[in-house]
Order: sequence, then C-alpha cells, then structure tokens
Amino acid sequence: MNLKNIPLTLLALLLLTLQQSLAEDLYIDPVGSKGRLVIVGGGRIPTAARGQFLAWAGGNQAKVLVVTTASADAGTDKQARFSKSWEGLDIASVTLVHARSREEASAEMFLRQLKQATGVWFVGGDQQRIIDTYVGTAFERQLDQFLQRGGVVGGTSAGAAVQSQLTIVGGTRRAMLDTGFDLLPGVVIDQHFTERQRLGRLQHATRKNDSKVGLGIDENTALLVDRRFMKVVGSGTVTAVLPRARKGQDEKVKYSADELIDLTSLRRIVRDRQFPVFPTSKVTQPIVQEGTLMIVGGGRMPLELVREFVAAAGGEEAHIVVLPTSMPDPLANDYGKRMFEAGGAKNVTVLTQRKLEDVESKEMLDVLKTADGIWFGGGRQWRFVDAYEHTKAYPLMHAVLARGGIIGGSSAGASIQGGYLARANPLGNRDIMAPGYEKGFAFLPGTAIDQHFKQRDRFKDMTSLVNKYPQLLGIGIDEGTALVVQGKIGAVKGDGAVHFYDRRRPLVAGEKDYVTVDSGHSFDLVDRRAVDKEESR
Repeated sequence: MNLKNIPLTLLALLLLTLQQSLAEDLYIDPVGSKGRLVIVGGGRIPTAARGQFLAWAGGNQAKVLVVTTASADAGTDKQARFSKSWEGLDIASVTLVHARSREEASAEMFLRQLKQATGVWFVGGDQQRIIDTYVGTAFERQLDQFLQRGGVVGGTSAGAAVQSQLTIVGGTRRAMLDTGFDLLPGVVIDQHFTERQRLGRLQHATRKNDSKVGLGIDENTALLVDRRFMKVVGSGTVTAVLPRARKGQDEKVKYSADELIDLTSLRRIVRDRQFPVFPTSKVTQPIVQEGTLMIVGGGRMPLELVREFVAAAGGEEAHIVVLPTSMPDPLANDYGKRMFEAGGAKNVTVLTQRKLEDVESKEMLDVLKTADGIWFGGGRQWRFVDAYEHTKAYPLMHAVLARGGIIGGSSAGASIQGGYLARANPLGNRDIMAPGYEKGFAFLPGTAIDQHFKQRDRFKDMTSLVNKYPQLLGIGIDEGTALVVQGKIGAVKGDGAVHFYDRRRPLVAGEKDYVTVDSGHSFDLVDRRAVDKEESR
C-alpha cells in the first residue's frame, strides 16, 4: 500500500460517509405508483384509455366501481348518467357508489363493494368533495390494498387530480392545494391543462413544492401508468413541469400520444436540481488511489481475465461478491459463481437484493464489509443505480478499493464504474445520455464509459457525449476486452481494443476524434496519451 495516498483515501471515505448521512432524504423508491392507474385530463375519455382500464380490470370479468362523489349529482337520480358510458361493454358489472359522509366511507358495507371490485373509476366534478369524503378513511386504506392486489384505479378531471397526494383544488394563477390519495408518488397533477391555460398554477404549485414533478394533462388525453412507466394516449399532450430549486427557469417537457415516460427519471431530475450542475466543469482526475478496476466491454469474458481478477482480489481464498442486479427479476442465485470458481475462487457470494430494506439488511452489509472484490454483472446499468445509490451499501463498495481490493464489471457493469453514467435510460439502451440517470458510481471519476463499442458501432454516440461534456474522458471498450486500471494507468487486455476520446486535444478535419489502444498496450488516463510498457510499470 502506498502510504502517501492514505490521507486522500481517508478523505474520500469521509466524504462518502457524509454523503450517506443525506441518503435517507435523497433516496427515491424507483418502483413508482402503488399499482396501475389511468389518469384522464377531462373531456372525452380516449378509447385507448378506457380499453386499457378495462383490460387491467380483467376484461369481460371486470367489476367496475364508479365513484360519483365529485359530481353535484352524486347520490341523486341524476347520477345514473354516469353508467351510460359503460353500457354495451363486455364486462361483468358496473356499480355506482357515493358515500354521504366519512363515517359511511369507513363502513364495512361500503368497503365490501371495493373489496369485490377489480376496477375503480372516479368521475369528474369537484376534487374537494372526494378529499373531504375519503382521504384519511378506511376507504383510502382499502384503495391502497386494492391496487397492491392487482386492481386498477382510474379517473377523469377531478378524479385525475386526486391521484397525487399534493392535489390542486382550485385557483387560477396561484394553486390552492390539499391532500389527495398519493397513488402516484412525487407528483402534482393538473387537468384540462391547455384548454384552461393552467400552466401558471401548476408552476406555482411546483415552485412551492420543489421536490414534486408537475404533470399537466390536456382534455381528451390520458396517462396510462404501470408502476414507473407511463404512456400518453389521446388527442392532446401531457406537460411535465420540472421546477428549479435554485434561481432559474422551470423546465417544461411536452409528451404526445404514444410517447413513453419514466416517472422515476423525472423525479430524479427534480431531486438533483438542488445540487450543483453535473458534471461539474472541472472533474476529478481519473486515478484509482488504491486497489484495481477491471472494466470489461461485454461479450466473451476470457478466462485469463477472470484469473487476473481473482488474483487481484487476493487469490483463491479471497471473498468475491457478485452483483447481478442489473438484470430483471427473477435473479439467479448462482449468477457468475461458476465463472469465478473456474478462475480459482473458492469463496463467492451472489447478492440478489434490490429493495431498500434488503440492500440495507445486516446480512448484505456484513457481506460487503468482508468483500475483497466486487463484480457488477451485465444488463441495464440504471438498475444498479436504483438498487444502491444513496443506500448504506454504496460507501461499502468504495471501501473495497480503499483497502486495496478490486472492483470489476462487464457491459452495464463497466459503464457503472465511470463518473458519468453512459447509456442508462430506463426506456431503452439507444440513448448514451439520459437525464435523471447521469451519475455513475465514480470508481473511475472524470470518465464516461461505454461498452460493446466496436461491435455495436457506438463511436458517434461517444462523440456526441464528449462534445456536450468535453471535460470528461470518453472510454469505449470492445467486447471481450478489459481496461485494467491501477493508479492512473489503464492496461488494455483481451480480444479487442479500447477507444479514448479527449476533447482537450484539437480535432483535425478528416481524422478520427479518438485514440485506439490495442490489447497489450496501455493508456495514461491523466495525461491522456498512450504509454509504452516501461512507462506503465
């Protein structure tokens, strides 16, 4: 161990500890809504919205409970009009309900109808009536359980607004706010959005509550919500309002029919706006102060690289931890275990936990505290962020390097090691930059790492990234190839090459904008130049 680097290592661990003290406030549950929702902005209910609501409710077995309380006609003979839009549909039943008091809303006879339903629909009118009658009652608690057991909740106009905990109940320019159902977390919903010129009041609501995403839904338009993923249907648009915590303008993003939205990404964007702009104009130098990184570009994992990883961890008795959590459920309990056993390891633990309570369990944290090496598997890198960022597990990963161990990974497990997280859009892997998921785990700070590089022709993607963030060192790694980093030197090993993008150097017309370093050669990550074998020692 290099003693002169101990103060820097201790400082890094201190900073990680301080960051962890803020983790509880910064952690965002990535799951999204409590269940499936259909949120209509008023006007005509889009055919696709009603169709999806009924499909989620069970198709021809659907038992729909229509809550008429928001309407002035609730509880009168006139409320029968609300059943007409459901007539002629191939479903099991439609029942109109209205509680005349909070006591009735908590009565077993009233709740029995909810327990028997498969879909609940809130009609439009005055959202204050819904809030005054149901919020904080047994009905609301049963509604949460209803979603968790697979039911679907929908609503239009007032029935849309109450689906967020922070509910707009009135106001023209300044929003009047109350407490709704909290079915869609981290947002405030407005409806009749464009038609009634409600941008101003939604901005007012989000500025007063700058941790919330504003969602403005036009008439004849709906959001179909399945946990974190949302889809726009209908003839209008959905406007996301992202407030700035610091001085500056709100950001507004419009989504049209058939566009997909990731709720968690929007919530992360809003949360991160309370911090300085990322990446900073001056980034930390890409130096591994202690330990070793093995960054593999996906594809074949050569056995010699596995053996090198095991040796760097301390040999056959070293404790190696494998994290397969970039893959979708269900996760195999033996993911990667045989690969490391083939490389000589005798002590391999696979951690499949991804929920916060499991990730922060004593069992998992104790395993990480004894790890000599951690391997991040392939899949989708945003899942690593969802599982570990702002948890007690995160600083323990950096501690592995601080005590001289090794961290490695392939494909998604390569990208997560950079300071900037490349290609982490939960909606697909085509975008190299994804707002909300731009922070990597920074085992190699000051870099952006992409993989499957030559095989998937990702050269232009990295060009676009470093053009936007020229302070970063862009690194593209071919399949079957590793960049093994100690100190400031990265050694290229395996089948292919590693491509380095340095915008500190002037571009020359007609020449490629990167340097390719083949297997068997090395690159100085700080001086940003290829080095010979003598210099790399």
